[in-house]
Amino acid sequence: MPPVMSSSGTPPQDAAGSKDSTGQHAAVRYGPSLGLLASLFFMWGFITVINNTLLPHLRSVFDLNYTQTTLIESVWFIAYFVASIPSAKLIEKIGYQKSLVIGLLVMAAGALGMMLAASLPSYGVTLVMLFVIASGITLLQVAANPYVAVVGKPETASSRLNLVQAMNSAGTMLAPMFGAYLILGRSKGGTAASGTVLTQAERMADAQSVILPYGLVAVVLVILAVVIARFPLPAMGNATQRLAPEERARLSLWKHRNLVFGIPAIFIYLIAEIGVANLFVNFVSQPDIANLTQEQAGHYLTFLWGGMMIGRFLGSAIMQKIDAALVLAVFSIGAFVVMLIAVFTTGPAAMWALILVGLFHSIMFPTIFTLGIKGLGPLTEEGSGLLIMAIAGGALVVVQGWIADAYGLQSSFLLTAACELYILFYALWGAKPTGQTV
Repeated sequence: MPPVMSSSGTPPQDAAGSKDSTGQHAAVRYGPSLGLLASLFFMWGFITVINNTLLPHLRSVFDLNYTQTTLIESVWFIAYFVASIPSAKLIEKIGYQKSLVIGLLVMAAGALGMMLAASLPSYGVTLVMLFVIASGITLLQVAANPYVAVVGKPETASSRLNLVQAMNSAGTMLAPMFGAYLILGRSKGGTAASGTVLTQAERMADAQSVILPYGLVAVVLVILAVVIARFPLPAMGNATQRLAPEERARLSLWKHRNLVFGIPAIFIYLIAEIGVANLFVNFVSQPDIANLTQEQAGHYLTFLWGGMMIGRFLGSAIMQKIDAALVLAVFSIGAFVVMLIAVFTTGPAAMWALILVGLFHSIMFPTIFTLGIKGLGPLTEEGSGLLIMAIAGGALVVVQGWIADAYGLQSSFLLTAACELYILFYALWGAKPTGQTV
C-alpha cells in the first residue's frame, strides 16, 4: 500500500526510520525527551496512588461506607471521560508542549485546592479538587502516551511504552510510603486498630493531615511545569497528523478490530487495577487476612506497586523478543489465578496473592494501548484519545464497592477475576490488527 498522505500533501516519515543530516536515525534525538516525559509518568502515577491511602483516610474522617468511599475514586475517573476529548482538541490547537505545561499547572491548582478542602474540611470540595487533578492528568495522558508510542520502531512500541511506564510504577510504588507516613501515620484513624470509632474532634484533626503532602506535591508540579516549558521538545512528526476532512472521510477507526476491542479492554482493565488498589488497605487490615492497622497496610501497598514496576521492566525486555499479545495473554492468566487465591483463602496467602496481582497487571495498560493504536497511521491521535477516555472505566470501581457492601469485601474481588478473562480474550483474538492504514 502506498504511504498515506498528510494534510499538507507530503508523505509521512517514520519517526524511527528517518535520517538526519549525519545519516543517523532521527529517533536518537528523542532520548532526552523520553527521559523528561518519564518524569511526567512518575508524577501522575504518584498522585493517582496517593488516593489509595487518601481513601481509607477519608473513609475514617467522613465515616463513609464502601460505596461512598469508592464513589470518590469514581469521580476521579469520570474526569478521564469528561476531559479526554477537550484535551485532544487543546493539543490540536496549541501543541503538545504547551498542553503538558497546562496539564501540570491544572494538577497543581487541584493540589492547592485539596489543602483548602482539608482546612474546611469538606467532602464536596474534596470531590471537586480530585476531579481537577484528574483532569490535568488526563491532558498529560492524551499527550504523552501516543508520543512515546510513535517515536520509535513500531515493532518495539509496546516495549518502549512499558519501559517509560515503569517510571509511572516507580511513582506508584513510592506514593504509598509517602501517604502512609504523611497522611495515615499522622492521623488518629490511620494508626488506630481496625474498627475503632473516632470522635468528631478526632475526625476534624485528622483532616488536617492532608495539607502538608498536597502542598509538597503542588510545589513539585509547578517546578516540573517550568522545566517542561523551557525544554526543546521535538514534534511527533507527520505520520500521526490529522488528515484533511475529505481524506479523513475515506478512513474509519471502526475498521480496526484492535482498537474496537482495545477500548473496552482499557475500560475493563481499569476496573480491575483500581478496585485492587483502592480496597487493598481495607482488605489487608481485616482480622482474618493480616489484622494490620491502616498505616501498616499502607506500607504493604508499596509491594503491590513495586511489583508493577518490576513487571514493566521485565515486560519491556521480554517484548524485545516475544510478541506483545502473547505476553499479555500469559500475564492475564497469572492475574486470574492469583485473584482466585485472594478470594478463596485467608491469612497471609490471601494478602500476598493480592499483592502479586500487581506483577501481572504491570504490562496490561501500556501493552493494550500500543496494540490498540497499531496500524492506525494518521488516525493514531483520534484512536489514542478514545483509549485514554476508556480510562474512565476506573469510575466503575463503585460497582465493586457496592458488591463489597452487599456480599463482603473478599467476594467483591470476583469482579476483578472476571475482568482478567476479558484481557485474555483481547490478547488472543481482539488485538489482531485489521484495516491497517500504514
